[in-house]
Amino acid sequence: MKALVKTFAAAALIAVSTFAMAAEGPGAKSTKANVNLSTADFALEHYVAVTTEGESAGVEQLFAEDFNQKIQATNAQTHGREAIVKLLKKQKGEKLNCTVSTDIIEESADYMVAKVVLKFENFTKTDLVTLERVGNDWKVSKSINSYK
Repeated sequence: MKALVKTFAAAALIAVSTFAMAAEGPGAKSTKANVNLSTADFALEHYVAVTTEGESAGVEQLFAEDFNQKIQATNAQTHGREAIVKLLKKQKGEKLNCTVSTDIIEESADYMVAKVVLKFENFTKTDLVTLERVGNDWKVSKSINSYK
């Protein structure tokens, strides 16, 4: 009788775990990766990785809800958070052929302004990035781009 109970218990455990795995499916794991944005430096480093190296993990997490990007050119453009997140997700895995340098212009306990310079073969892109502390994380709240 004990052997029969043990057999049924084992079969029940196998069935439950099999159904649980089947319900998740092969690609059901969360696509939102938690990225460490606990410091302004980590957030800036992740921003550079997202914009230049095709990193896609934590893109939604990186940008503040009211994020906007301005591109200073002959026809100035403004883009919101949703458009930038969508664009960066499309560029997953694409690395830009440029050298990157960052310089922190201003920093306090709750915000940082950094200059990110991308030097390409024929032009240079300068990105002034504002980061803000939002709760326990740092978020990119503004980006102003210019080209030379």
